[in-house]
Amino acid sequence: MYDIILAFITAFGLTYVAIPSIISIARKKNLVDEPGERRSHHVSTPSLGGIAIFSGVIFSIILWTPFTYFADLQYILCAFIIIFLIGAKDDIDPISPKLKFMAQVFAAFILVFTAKIRITSFYGVFGIEDLPIIWSYLFSMLTIIVIVNAFNLIDGINGLSGSIGALICCTFGTWFLMIDKVELAIVAFATTGAIVAFLYYNVTPAKIFMGDTGSLLLGLVCSILAIQFIEQNRILENSAYYVRSAPSVAVGIMILPLFDTLRVFVLRIMRGKSPFSPDKNHIHHLLLDTGLNHMQSTGVLVFVNVFFILVSLYFQYLGTEWLLFILVSLALLFIFVLLLLNTKKKVPSKA
Repeated sequence: MYDIILAFITAFGLTYVAIPSIISIARKKNLVDEPGERRSHHVSTPSLGGIAIFSGVIFSIILWTPFTYFADLQYILCAFIIIFLIGAKDDIDPISPKLKFMAQVFAAFILVFTAKIRITSFYGVFGIEDLPIIWSYLFSMLTIIVIVNAFNLIDGINGLSGSIGALICCTFGTWFLMIDKVELAIVAFATTGAIVAFLYYNVTPAKIFMGDTGSLLLGLVCSILAIQFIEQNRILENSAYYVRSAPSVAVGIMILPLFDTLRVFVLRIMRGKSPFSPDKNHIHHLLLDTGLNHMQSTGVLVFVNVFFILVSLYFQYLGTEWLLFILVSLALLFIFVLLLLNTKKKVPSKA
């Protein structure tokens, strides 16, 4: 327990202290994110906050993790470094989506094949239980890549990606703490500590953004925690902390980035565009269109994500497929309400 508290404090302290220096250097070297048509900010802002987050997370994990119980940590740290390098390169000098995707595949490959972080069962979804080894590898890599990109895509307004990421890490971390998986709890709470420190500088008016370095790393951490949540739960069937419908509960915990990514991808494909082509159709853009500011929109979406977590935990007894149906239905209802509010706002009132 003390290791987990110290991991949180260490990551928080290092990130908090590092960010002012990074802001100063970024401004001197003109390493800033400029306002633009697809941007939601109006002032040139440094976008290297992910460097401080990475430093806080890595230092804290290495310092406080009991290596004797976490033999695969070296492989996880290797994946972190790959994501950090490609994210930092993109923040300083933008790279092609293809190269960024290849780096994500490489990081996912390390996690799945060497750290053995993979999904081995569908829990009966579509009548599938245990996955053949090759499909387990492929599906696990796909899951990691999707979650990593999901966090990258929701990083569009002040405080959003960090707040949602901290909520998800804290939720998974609490469960790992209860089942005595101290090493995974340290990873979760070290990340939470670094994100909380970053959020101090990211609330409106934002002094710094996390950039791809931060969002990609946050997505990678959450993908590891989600897969380990599903897999560790399989051996706890007789435990008081066993979670029924674990895959759907994991989706519920990460509903906002996952559903928003799926939604914008489908919309882009339906319009004949590449699913990776940027636009302003994300959920946070819809909230901004209703007249809310950045922090109000972030607050609404954090509240919505908390609501989905509670729904997932309360209705877990329904089974994986039914719970997933309920979660998707509620998410669609939320989008419908947002679209309805925007439609009413755009209709001119009669004199």
